[in-house]
Amino acid sequence: MKVLFIGGTGNISTWCSKLALKKGIDLYHLNRGKSTVKIPGVKTILGDIHKPNTLNELKKHTWDVVVNWIAYTPQDIHNDIELFKGKTSQYIFISSASCYQKPLSYPVITESTPLKNNFWEYSNNKIKCENELGKAYRENDFPVTIVRPSYTYDTVIPIAIGGFDEYTTVDRILKGKEIIVHGDGSSLWTLTHAEDFARGFVGLLGLSQATGHTFHITSDEILSWNSIYKILAESVNCEANIVHIASDFICKIEPEFTGGLLGDKSESVIFDNTKIKTFVPEFKAVIPFAKGIKRTLKWFDEHPEMKFINPETNKKIDSILKAYKAI
Repeated sequence: MKVLFIGGTGNISTWCSKLALKKGIDLYHLNRGKSTVKIPGVKTILGDIHKPNTLNELKKHTWDVVVNWIAYTPQDIHNDIELFKGKTSQYIFISSASCYQKPLSYPVITESTPLKNNFWEYSNNKIKCENELGKAYRENDFPVTIVRPSYTYDTVIPIAIGGFDEYTTVDRILKGKEIIVHGDGSSLWTLTHAEDFARGFVGLLGLSQATGHTFHITSDEILSWNSIYKILAESVNCEANIVHIASDFICKIEPEFTGGLLGDKSESVIFDNTKIKTFVPEFKAVIPFAKGIKRTLKWFDEHPEMKFINPETNKKIDSILKAYKAI
């Protein structure tokens, strides 16, 4: 099976690349050749998916599967449909579980949960992308499969403020500084290690029954945000100095957090993974957060240059704490 990943060396896609190769897939990456992540066995096509004049080599190929890990706007989708129509048997779009209805009208999320997020432009654009692909499938048989990851981690810190590609909140924990946990910390969340995600995702590659279908792929482990921060702190042998602050208040003081909080992490999420387990029976998430985050922190220790402590984030956290204590 000949598969193209547009991207393929990111936080989620690296594990998918490794597992695809292990399964014997003939895997190609389209990228600009700037990634520091090297995956033995991958064949690289140099090019920029956003620059058509760099894609002459790509256009020579046909594919069993194309996966775009870096499509974010409807224009990206229009370009891909034009580029790959008649050139692939399956096109997989990486959407986002943040597209699901906010606030939720029913607590258990399935693939049929409505898509509506008026808080976050990122999610709204992903919804628009899904709509365009659905239209292309219905009207022109474009062979789309949609995958919605939730908060999936490997080389990122999966917390609400001062994490992801920053080490800011971990640094605050290490220094005994106050950190913010939104709400009272009791809302529920699901964190998925990228290695677990890959088991479900790679099973969809080339699966003809998945054409026209949408899947989310997450862990079944459900944790409160209090537990998540406690596990993170314990993993660096510290105790978290937590200040609980309402999400609305956080976003009032620092509006840039609105999308990630009100449009995502302030909601309790419980995912029903029945569909992916039905289509890919071997899928099972086996890495609990307490184990997975230690692997992530070890990776950061091995790559100290990636421990980015953002002074602007620190400034925002301190401004929220100051405003909250002044009430």
